[in-house]
Amino acid sequence: MFWRFLMRTGHPLASRYPDYEAFESFFTRPRGSLEDYLELHTLVEKVQALENIPYFVSKLIRGAWVFEGICYLELRHTPYLRTSPELDEHSRISQMRDVVRTIAEAGRDPQYPVFMRQIICLHSRLSYDVNRAMVNLAASEPNAVCGIDLAGPDVLYAARMSEWLDLFAYAKAQGLKTTAHLFETTAGADPRLLPYLDRIGHGIQIPLRYPEFLPDLAKRRQCLEICPTTYLKTGTLSSLAALQTVFSRCREYGIDIAICTDNAGLHNVRLPFEFENLLTQDVIDFKTLQACQEAAFRHAFAWPTGRKTPHQVLAEAIAPLI
Repeated sequence: MFWRFLMRTGHPLASRYPDYEAFESFFTRPRGSLEDYLELHTLVEKVQALENIPYFVSKLIRGAWVFEGICYLELRHTPYLRTSPELDEHSRISQMRDVVRTIAEAGRDPQYPVFMRQIICLHSRLSYDVNRAMVNLAASEPNAVCGIDLAGPDVLYAARMSEWLDLFAYAKAQGLKTTAHLFETTAGADPRLLPYLDRIGHGIQIPLRYPEFLPDLAKRRQCLEICPTTYLKTGTLSSLAALQTVFSRCREYGIDIAICTDNAGLHNVRLPFEFENLLTQDVIDFKTLQACQEAAFRHAFAWPTGRKTPHQVLAEAIAPLI
């Protein structure tokens, strides 16, 4: 979808990759680190200007419904990075609301009735003022936004931890749901932010290297958002086999896991294939898969039927017909 957009608009990247196969190979090959992997996102963010957002979101919704059978989607992004870079900071902050509302409108399509809400990502490379403005934006758009996240290179977290603690405490006071890319790598292994989170983005280093934190996660009923293919693309793990420890230790402590895609476009792996890869490599069994799917809906920030999963909703609907 991204490559076709570049070709149609005559973007300079199109001349570098006139064949889709070469483009796909460049974008989906493994990177040496999380920071290198995140650099690919900047290419996409620069193209996804406000006027182009409807194209990308409408195609995303169609693909999620048709190819992945997704009925509920939390779309994460940093709205500031999709504003016009030629504007000053104050004007870009103001334009963030247009980004959020444009995404919300583009995501409404009766042909593909995916229930979509946005998670606004604070970013480790953006200023405190910009990040606080994104918290305020999230709180002021409850019909479009369901929570906040912390993203960007985790090597930058520690030096600014006092800011993140302040911002997440502020977000909780505003009634926002929270998650953060934390404990994905050892660089992001800082426990001070954990008490402020409803879910933990990745968090795999906790069961792998810091199991002493697992009892507190269980008490707080926090859920790990596991994105299997990401760890191979970033070099965080050499194989998916290491995730066996993650699943087994979380099961031991009664900690829920949701299996996610992170970024299917950069992986060339959609959600059903994340499931399949874990199953075929004996990382999980079908019972664990079902438990993770149910956990995903229990911990969803805006799923409209509460704790009921789609399976339960359908079962109740068809019961009188059986």
